Amino acid sequence: MKMKKLGLCLLTIATLTLAACGTEKKASEKDGVTVGVLQLVEHGSLDAAYDGFKEGLAAGGYKEGDNLTLAYQNAQNNQDNLKSMSEKLLKDKPDLLLGIATPAAQSLANETSDIPIVVTAVTDLKEAKLVASDKKPGGNVTGTSDMVPIKKQIQLLLSIVPEAKTVGLMYNAGETNSKIQADLANAALKDAGVKVKVMTANTTNDVQQVTTSLAKDVDAIYVPTDNTFASAAAVVGEVAKQTKTPIIAGSVEQVDGGALATFGIDYKSLGKQAGQMAAKILKGDEKPSTTPVETAKKLELVINDDMAKAIGIDPASIKTPE
Repeated sequence: MKMKKLGLCLLTIATLTLAACGTEKKASEKDGVTVGVLQLVEHGSLDAAYDGFKEGLAAGGYKEGDNLTLAYQNAQNNQDNLKSMSEKLLKDKPDLLLGIATPAAQSLANETSDIPIVVTAVTDLKEAKLVASDKKPGGNVTGTSDMVPIKKQIQLLLSIVPEAKTVGLMYNAGETNSKIQADLANAALKDAGVKVKVMTANTTNDVQQVTTSLAKDVDAIYVPTDNTFASAAAVVGEVAKQTKTPIIAGSVEQVDGGALATFGIDYKSLGKQAGQMAAKILKGDEKPSTTPVETAKKLELVINDDMAKAIGIDPASIKTPE
C-alpha cells in the first residue's frame, strides 16, 4: 500500500509538473514580442509614421495587446531625453527597436549593435551613418527613408507661381536631413534661374519670426520635411494667410497643418512599410544587415483648398508635376 501511495504521489507530481510546463509555454506564447519605440518629437508626420508602423506590424501578424507589447518613448526634441530614453528601452531587452526620425534612430544605434533596429522618417540612412549602404545595410539597422522628390516639389512650386523671381527656403540647419533636402531644393531653384533666400530656425519658438521675415522678401517658400517647422505647421500656415504667401512643403501632414500643397510622402504609408519590414525581421525571415532600405511607395499631390482660397489661388489650377 505504501508503494502504491508513493507511486500515486509520483504520478501526481509528474502530472502537475507537465501541466505547469504546459501553462508556462502558453504564457510565453501569449507574451509574444516586445518592440521599443523612440520618437524624436510629436507632430503630424512622425505620429502618422508610428500609426502606420503599428498597422504594418499587425498586417505581419503582430497585434498590440495580443502577441505584441510596445514600449513607447517620445523625446520631445530634447537630445538629453534621447540618450536616457534609449538606455531605458535597452534595459527592457526588447526583441526589436524602432527609431522615428534621424536623431532618434542614431541614439538607438549608439546604444546597441545587437538588437535589430528598424527606422523610419530618416532621409539618408547612409549619410546618418546608420547603414553601410541602402542596398546592403551591413549592420543591425534598416528601415524606410523619407527622401522626397525635391525636383518634383520645386516644379510644383514654380507651376503655381510661374512668375516667381525669389523663392525662400526655411529649415532647421541643425537637422542633417533638412539640410540635405534644402541643398537639393536650392540647386533645383538655381537651375530654374530663380534666386534663393535661406533662413533657418533652431527651435519652434523661432518659426513665426523666421516665416514672417522671409515672406516679406520672397514670392513663395519651400519647406522640407523638417521636424522643427513641421511641429509648428499651424504657425507657418497663419503667417502664409496673413502675407498671402504660397508655401510648398515636403510632406502631406505639413499641408494638413497649413502649407498650400505638396507632391510628397504619406508618412502613415511610409511607417506601414517599416512595420512590415519589422514583422519579417521578428519572424526571422529577414535580417537588418541584408534587408535593403526602402523609399516611399506612395507619392501624391495634396492641396489645402482652404489655404489656396485664402491666398487667392484656385485649387483646381494646381496640377501634379510632370
